[in-house]
Amino acid sequence: MARALSKLGVCSRSQASEWIAAGRVRLSGAVTRNPEAPVRLRSDHIEVDGQPIAAKDKIYLVLNKNRGVVTTASDEHGRPTVYDSLPASLSATASQWIAPVGRLDKASEGLLLMTNDSEWAARVTSPESHLDKIYHVQVNAVAGETMLDTLRRGIENRREFLQAKRASLLRCGEKNSWIEIVLDEGKNRQIRRMFESLEVEVLRLIRVSIGPLALGDLKPGAARGLAPQEKSLLDRELAEGGSPQ
Repeated sequence: MARALSKLGVCSRSQASEWIAAGRVRLSGAVTRNPEAPVRLRSDHIEVDGQPIAAKDKIYLVLNKNRGVVTTASDEHGRPTVYDSLPASLSATASQWIAPVGRLDKASEGLLLMTNDSEWAARVTSPESHLDKIYHVQVNAVAGETMLDTLRRGIENRREFLQAKRASLLRCGEKNSWIEIVLDEGKNRQIRRMFESLEVEVLRLIRVSIGPLALGDLKPGAARGLAPQEKSLLDRELAEGGSPQ
């Protein structure tokens, strides 16, 4: 049941489970409190708070997340969220549910996808997809080949092995460097933890692409719809098992 509500684009799976446990959901006229209850979408009738539920139009957005913005619907500390960048009709208070595809931490910037298609989001974020994510990272050190090779070979951090698929120098100053890092599986705060192990501070971290989708000239804090051809290219890479080597 929870999976069906999420698949229909009504809410997240966790939100659906809460509604079901609270007795707000009826399946073909009967209240069910089992989030795992099977649903036949073509024949079963679903209601939430007495209102019939139908499949929502799928929404796919591209956002250029600003630094200092959190990737949540609301924040107990009153910090700005990614929903503040959305059109009013798709804000956190709107009837249409939409959620980030994966996360960027508060201090990170750049490309973030948002959608109400939970199954598509799961494919994009799955480690099995091997979809390349490219980041431009500024650090407070002069990066040499030794540092880059260490990132490529991998680093042990908090009993977890962290490795960049590729790492290359973009440009270098007297005291800091910009490095391009490619990941094809995202572990929690992976890039920051790798540099933490090297005792190097990350000054800026910007995600510039996900698979074939590039951030381009989208202004910081701005959002736009994902073009059909862009989604097709993403879907093709997902079907093929990831980005080209």
